[in-house]
Amino acid sequence: MKTSRIFLSLVAVSAAFFVSCKNPSTVQSASETSSQAVAPASGAIVYFRLDQVVNEYDMANEQRSVLEAKAAAIQQDIERRGNKLQNEMNSFQEKYQKGLMTTSVARQKGEELQRQEQEFNQFLAQKEQEMQEEQIVLMNNIMDAIQTYVEKFNAEKGYAMILASSAGQPVVVASASLDVTQDIISGLNAEYVQNKGKK
Repeated sequence: MKTSRIFLSLVAVSAAFFVSCKNPSTVQSASETSSQAVAPASGAIVYFRLDQVVNEYDMANEQRSVLEAKAAAIQQDIERRGNKLQNEMNSFQEKYQKGLMTTSVARQKGEELQRQEQEFNQFLAQKEQEMQEEQIVLMNNIMDAIQTYVEKFNAEKGYAMILASSAGQPVVVASASLDVTQDIISGLNAEYVQNKGKK
């Protein structure tokens, strides 16, 4: 009985997408210490730090909390079911070794426990798949919301191009004045609060 396999999977599923968010990409800036950056002009090429946006996006944080709570509840259910099955197996083995049941009863009980173990393993696989699917849907929703907002943001600002910097694909050198990360975070969160209020 290995319930730790699903636990590790659930932890990975609930945190996988957000790991990179805790390690924002490093963008070397020529004027990083500048306290007042000038807004980029229309037609400029700008960038934003995707890791930081996801990390500070209220929708992403709320949905992550929901997913983590669900994973914890599933893990508790798995442990409860696993412990119950393990106790039944231990009890069966003890009674059989002490000769407290006939061979035919032992065979029936053994087959029943085997069936219960198979059902338990199917339950583990099902829950693992459900959590993976929910993680994918969550990631897709977050990325879609960011993409949609960035498109609206650019329609207002008129930049020639908006690049997304991430830990895997950083913008190596850029002026701080071209970093629109905070503008995008502020706009996304304001839009999220506004849309939540309409529900």
